[in-house]
Amino acid sequence: MEGRWIEVADRVLVRRYTELDLSVGLVMGDGGCLVVDTRGDERQGAELAAEVRRITRDPWTVVITHSHFDHSFGTRPFLDCPVWAQEGCRADLIADGAGTKEAWARRYRQEGRADIADDIAKTEIVLPDRLVTDRAELTVGGREIVMAYFGRGHSSNDLVVHVPDAGVVFAGDLVENGAPPAYGDAYPLEWPAAVAGLLGLAGEGTVVPGHGDPMDRRSVTAQHADITAVAGLCREVAAGRMSVPEAVRLSPYPEDTIRAALQRPAG
Repeated sequence: MEGRWIEVADRVLVRRYTELDLSVGLVMGDGGCLVVDTRGDERQGAELAAEVRRITRDPWTVVITHSHFDHSFGTRPFLDCPVWAQEGCRADLIADGAGTKEAWARRYRQEGRADIADDIAKTEIVLPDRLVTDRAELTVGGREIVMAYFGRGHSSNDLVVHVPDAGVVFAGDLVENGAPPAYGDAYPLEWPAAVAGLLGLAGEGTVVPGHGDPMDRRSVTAQHADITAVAGLCREVAAGRMSVPEAVRLSPYPEDTIRAALQRPAG
């Protein structure tokens, strides 16, 4: 089976995939539903759309947590519908979407996975048409949905999706469960504040990471502490008060993770 559903609250489901350990979401109401992220290419998006349709025939709305391909490239099979995202997501897809397609298709081909490479190469990137600056609310099937942007973190455009009546927050890749955070185009010094905002919104509820199984507040708080530690190491190295080898030694994450964080801009 390519994916499996987990119900984390009343009519709030997470679909888990082995590929990239990805987690996407479905929130069902009365007469409408919300799909949170659409996977990494049109074929994957079509699989997700078909699985949603096995559960509900209600009209859907899509929200994208951030612009990275594995969360946003599968949107085409869901059209026509509203597609929400933080405003920086649209800008990033316009500026870097084509290059990202080429880079990931090349990477999968080098790994001997020509099928996925071909699917990515053929995918048409869909731009979100409902943009969030800091916060927006909508009602889907009678259920309130809150979308909040707490600043740059894992990317420039991480959008958190809160379902208040279920006590569930979809965090995108602001947190991950089972692997270190990815700092490839992150903002290490700002990331802790974004996770702090997420924690404030989530309360004692369930947090769904972009990768891995759902998390409780304790797990997210522990990750916030580690991300804060990485920010401190980046700050010390940038100021010349600490060497890179010392930062590697003190890092809560593996060497490749802290080195990637240290290569990101300090400002």
